[in-house]
Amino acid sequence: MAWPREAKAQQSGTWSGELESAVRERESGMPTKRKSIAREGGSQKEVRRTFKMLREIWLNIRVEKINMHEGVMIKALLDSGVTGMFMDRQMAARHGFKLQRLERPLMVKNVNGTVNSGGAITHQVECNIFYKGYMERMWMDVCDLGKTEVILGMPWLAAYNPEIN
Repeated sequence: MAWPREAKAQQSGTWSGELESAVRERESGMPTKRKSIAREGGSQKEVRRTFKMLREIWLNIRVEKINMHEGVMIKALLDSGVTGMFMDRQMAARHGFKLQRLERPLMVKNVNGTVNSGGAITHQVECNIFYKGYMERMWMDVCDLGKTEVILGMPWLAAYNPEIN
């Protein structure tokens, strides 16, 4: 059975870029965001953007407990689309980071819009983050991150201000 866009392309006898996009979307299983933009002559063009991260950036960092000089080297995911800093709950417990309870729980949603399986964020951790000779003391929200131990978001990018090629 042909999808509606495939059937339309088959009827017209052309295999357009729109059809190729529809097939790639269906095969990859990745949701897309669609937006119509006006072109010269008044016609509309549909533009698609996938939610899939094109390239993951992992950094080797040291996360250290405050005033204890005890820490751990880990790989952290750098994500400019994240508005906070996050540490995995299991990683915090395994390495003995001191959790501080938040006054009010924070609801957190995953990238795909679903509620995080670990529920609301109820604790945070203050720690030192070391990267290439640079140190920054920061607060990280503690939640379930699955296989990722730390996510560095915009607060770290703003503080570190890396030079990007």
